[in-house]
Amino acid sequence: MEFVIIALVKIVIVLLVILTTVANLVYMERRISAFIQDRIGPNRVGPWGLLQAPADVLKLFIKEDIVPAQANKFVHTLAPVISITVALSTFAVVPFGNTITVFGQEIRLIIADVNIGILYVLAMTSVGVYGLTLSGWASNNKYSLLGGLRSSAQMISYELSMGLSVVGVIMIAGTLELDRIVELQSGFAWNALLTPIGFITFVVASFAETNRLPFDLPEAEPELVGGYHTEYSGMKFGSFFMAEYANMITSSAVIVTLFLGGWQIPYAETWGLPAFWLSILQVLAFVVKVGAMLVFYMWIRWTIPRFRYDQLMNLGWKVMLPLALLNVVITGAWLWWFGH
Repeated sequence: MEFVIIALVKIVIVLLVILTTVANLVYMERRISAFIQDRIGPNRVGPWGLLQAPADVLKLFIKEDIVPAQANKFVHTLAPVISITVALSTFAVVPFGNTITVFGQEIRLIIADVNIGILYVLAMTSVGVYGLTLSGWASNNKYSLLGGLRSSAQMISYELSMGLSVVGVIMIAGTLELDRIVELQSGFAWNALLTPIGFITFVVASFAETNRLPFDLPEAEPELVGGYHTEYSGMKFGSFFMAEYANMITSSAVIVTLFLGGWQIPYAETWGLPAFWLSILQVLAFVVKVGAMLVFYMWIRWTIPRFRYDQLMNLGWKVMLPLALLNVVITGAWLWWFGH
């Protein structure tokens, strides 16, 4: 019973943090885009525009839910549920800290401590594309259908590169457990420094997986009106919107965990801090790293223009896949020659 209560508390805390962060990310993205484009940004709703995100959420809640007459209503409703569920569930295996002792109880700062964490992440990201594909098919709209098809083709292209870029990390760590991978990156032994090709490949594949510019072809406005969510309104559209930002948070957390040391602060164990405050500091380090990755996501969105679809496919199959395979070969040769 104690285990169940601790797990439920961790789930509630993580969900509240993610959903609150999603709302704030919208404001943050608007501010960053305004800075890059030399605009003012949101400044009307509340002081410095801080109430813009709550106002948008309220607007989505009270908007009419419109479903096309010829749409498959069940699948049309199911698709956004799949997207938001997968986006929130993937974070379950990501360690956001080491351990913390509260009231004499040592608690691991991870929701589900499974020994196949990497496989779980890759599996959930693969399932996430069903929400986009089904939404495009169920809407009975040709633009939406094209967006759904683009999403599935994009996922196939970049899922291979993403999986292969992680192989180098698995070879170095010798485990699929995410918390163990973080522990092995103590000091400055970050996998981003040990396998830079794998790191770059994984980051680019993550952009494609989350459908963010310059890889947002499934919802390209000049070509597909709104793509897979053209026929969605109200909180169904809001669910897709939340899923995109939740995916950004999760993918940033996975990048930090696999390649940037996770919650590790180089040599923090030698500082002589009490165990409780060291744990808090490690959680804050994880949050700062994830925040930096989120800013990087937004900076790229407002800096690089959208690829053409043929360029996207060429990059996935002719550049990313060979680079990911090269990373596996180089890592294997390094381990064979120098050992662990």
